[in-house]
Amino acid sequence: QEWKNTLATWDPQDFCNISRIILPTNTYWSPPVFILERVNGQNSNLDYMVVMHNGSFNSTQPFQVTLTCSLMILKFPFDTQMCNLTIASFLYPVTDLIMKTRRSPAEMMKDSQSYFLTDGEWKFTNLSIIEYMEQLDQEQFSMVTYVISMERRPTLYILNLILPTCALYLLDMAVLFGPSSLEEKISFQIAIILGSSMLAVILNNILPTSSNKPPVIGTH
Repeated sequence: QEWKNTLATWDPQDFCNISRIILPTNTYWSPPVFILERVNGQNSNLDYMVVMHNGSFNSTQPFQVTLTCSLMILKFPFDTQMCNLTIASFLYPVTDLIMKTRRSPAEMMKDSQSYFLTDGEWKFTNLSIIEYMEQLDQEQFSMVTYVISMERRPTLYILNLILPTCALYLLDMAVLFGPSSLEEKISFQIAIILGSSMLAVILNNILPTSSNKPPVIGTH
């Protein structure tokens, strides 16, 4: 966060060429912001801010936060999810506080990709920023929404789920139209049914449940 206070200025030549100082965050006013989608989080202990001689304040407070996100898993495991991170300050209307992003979405996208763990299940694909005003109780408030797009890596699900399922169906068709006797076909069908049941149990444990529409792979 960066903001300016024209009352907190000084001439560095009058103070031994000191152009910046570090103070606790409770020493001066700082803009209180909230994340609307936040469920819980863990704040850091960096409760300090940098004050420049021209009245510029700079506060950096990294923290880990858990957000709520509406999932659309109809195309699982080839799905792409979009989650919002909305930052607002409902204590000050737009007449007192307007929030602006300092960096462009391309710059933030580059930084986010460098911080994101690339070996996980998700692949960070895009980041966009929306700045707008929200009407609440006859007053407008400044809000900034970061739209985060992530793509699921389907390799693990293809190897452990889709390929075995296709192999069972192909084996089922081969046994059904093959020259085997009726007793052999029945025993093969029972074995295939047991294998399909085991895959259904595995699929039930893997599939996400927080969605309005079930995934296509779970309805077949």
